[in-house]
Amino acid sequence: MKINTWTIFWNSKSSSDRSENVITKSIHGANNAVNWVDSCEACLEDGKKPCNDSNHDNDEVQFEVKNEINDWEVHASNANSSFLHSVVNMVGMLIGLGQLSTSYAVENGGWVSLFLLVALGIASAYTSHLLGKCLENNRKARNYTDIGHHAFGSLGRTIVASFIYLEIFMALVSYTISLHDNLKMVFLGTNVQFSWAHHLSTSQVLTVLAVLVALPSLWLRDLASISFLSTSGIIMSLMIFVTVACTAMFGGVTANHKIPVLRLQNIPHISGLYIFSYGGHIVFPDIHRAMKDPSKFTKVSIVSFTCVTLLYASLGFMGAKLFGPEVNSQITLSMPRGIVFTKIALWATVLTPMTKYALEFAPIAIELEHRFLYTMKSRTKMMIRGTIGSILLLLILVIALSVPYFQYVLGLTGSLVSVAIILIFPSVFYIKIFWNQISKPVLALNVFLITIGSFLAISGTISSMKLLVENFVRLH
Repeated sequence: MKINTWTIFWNSKSSSDRSENVITKSIHGANNAVNWVDSCEACLEDGKKPCNDSNHDNDEVQFEVKNEINDWEVHASNANSSFLHSVVNMVGMLIGLGQLSTSYAVENGGWVSLFLLVALGIASAYTSHLLGKCLENNRKARNYTDIGHHAFGSLGRTIVASFIYLEIFMALVSYTISLHDNLKMVFLGTNVQFSWAHHLSTSQVLTVLAVLVALPSLWLRDLASISFLSTSGIIMSLMIFVTVACTAMFGGVTANHKIPVLRLQNIPHISGLYIFSYGGHIVFPDIHRAMKDPSKFTKVSIVSFTCVTLLYASLGFMGAKLFGPEVNSQITLSMPRGIVFTKIALWATVLTPMTKYALEFAPIAIELEHRFLYTMKSRTKMMIRGTIGSILLLLILVIALSVPYFQYVLGLTGSLVSVAIILIFPSVFYIKIFWNQISKPVLALNVFLITIGSFLAISGTISSMKLLVENFVRLH
């Protein structure tokens, strides 16, 4: 289950006159409570049965799935996100790791591939609209996995949850690769060696130390204590865009490189990079439920995806014109050395992954705790949860240092996992849920999206995996 930490942050900011305890009691947006307890499948099937467990600790929040009338009353009293507030939340969820690779994608795919970027943006906005429709059809559905359960039962929930957790894992591998690559540039010329890591390079040692610094955040029980990390992430992302723009205007780099028209052989790979850039659908139900007027969710999606698509397209075109064939898979690594804009961009890129670990692991930790550890004492749960999170993060670190190919791992993530979450699943869920109401043109559109999504998934996965294996073999 994905906890929308963006909504936690913004709702806490908009209610700053209240005590901090409000955050830890009840924040709407797919039940974005810090002590949130996942509802059991039986409760989702019968919304009138309370989900009580006498074995839960007394200090745990007991969650009860109410009937639709009571649930709607709770929604009306808790939902407080305005239209602008919701747009900020959605844009904040969309802007992230994908912006680093957009320039590389444009250069290697050709300027015509920008039409693919725009088309995927439009398609992603449409599937966001579909998720909103599915939520309106069943007000007991609170998140992405609930929609999967509503459409296909327990199997749907299991498949969706598997894809979500796999995407989180692979995205964190990409973040750690980015951390390593940018640390290498920040400390270029620095030599750091330890006796226990004599076989590691300086950049690898620094990456290990950075991950160890971020590791304790995985042991925190209270999401409110890490909600500030969400706003740190969006600030870092905006700083990267601003510094690249400033480099173009004041950095002494002439934007005179000619962008190829089209490199068709690279389209399968870069489609994965493009689609990953629009990842955010797993938390869109949170934004929908946090809105004062959920009927405006489609407009929120249109405005948000328009803003993000314009940002990605302008950044991609700008980077390709500035650096041409020399553009790196991460735009920050192509910026000229020695200028202040580059230093800011590099540090922003280094700090971004360190703000992501605890936030990305939060859904896994809470799912683990309330599915399997609910009978244990709080301290025991914290120990098990923190230990598992630490082991996963160290595994991610090992993979990132062993497979240092940012663009291929990111492209593989987009093609293998993200395209299903963004394009295929929403269309399949919509067709299943609204089968008796859907018109033939809408059915054809959704079948088309499923077909295109499946094609991009298969071709992109094969292409990215092939490039990843080839470069891995060449490295070793």
